[in-house]
Amino acid sequence: MLKIQEIREIIKLIDESSIEKFTYKVDDAKIILEKGNTNQNVAPVQVEQRNAAPVVQAPSVVEVEKPVQSETTAQVELDESVYEVTSPMVGTFYEASSPEADPYVKVGDKVSEESIVCIVEAMKLFNEIEAEASGEIVEILVKDGQLVEYGQPLFLVKTK
Repeated sequence: MLKIQEIREIIKLIDESSIEKFTYKVDDAKIILEKGNTNQNVAPVQVEQRNAAPVVQAPSVVEVEKPVQSETTAQVELDESVYEVTSPMVGTFYEASSPEADPYVKVGDKVSEESIVCIVEAMKLFNEIEAEASGEIVEILVKDGQLVEYGQPLFLVKTK
């Protein structure tokens, strides 16, 4: 089956494309993603697994409010050389490995794609989050200990 990062990337690519429906099958599992229109008359998301539990249908409209952005953030995001590091899961954001430790990164720090920038705790598991882009941290968008949503921007990295 796909890893969470791969699923996240597929969702992003489909969202940015003109594709309306996407189906992925592997072994006995099947994932169906469908885009809907803005009036929320959307077909349900389906996940099937043969020889196991029956088909599970979940509500297709999941609304995630984006945080209100400051003028600084909005101006920085207009620049195409800025990469947005987003949360791959719902959890608690931690800027350091422990309360006594220094933060992984600060504004102005240089990072590579593999650099650990924070931890997101989900269900007592501490997940190290990588920058996914090389460059300089230009803004930290969340506070230590803050609850974050899937896909919520955490950092802005200037790549050029």
